[in-house]
Amino acid sequence: MIEAAGGVVWRISAKGILKVLLVHRSSYDDWSLPKGKLEPGEGHQAAALREVEEETGLRCRALEELSTLRYRDRKGRDKQVRYWSMEVVEGEFTPNHEVDETRWVPAARVREWLTYPRDAEVVDEVVRSVRVP
Repeated sequence: MIEAAGGVVWRISAKGILKVLLVHRSSYDDWSLPKGKLEPGEGHQAAALREVEEETGLRCRALEELSTLRYRDRKGRDKQVRYWSMEVVEGEFTPNHEVDETRWVPAARVREWLTYPRDAEVVDEVVRSVRVP
């Protein structure tokens, strides 16, 4: 089982719209949530924060833990990804070797962007828990 962790990074726009940060990974040509494998001895939440920062350039604060997604990866291996709801503390995106683009997508339209429909499950949890003014 491959252990991984990631985040649903969100914000409320000036117009009061809940937006979620998606990443485009050029090597897979996909749109997904920021996530990645745990390093040896690393905890899931620490890995989630590290991976989000590595992929997006944003240092975040982990809020509540969301559901764990389980699936087979492109190589047929079992993978388990634990997610956290996250808010941005500071930082700025710079394209890197893993992610060439990020996009703040309205939560109501996130399914149109995500390559893997399963990722929408954890976004839905954030939608249900965040109070939009």
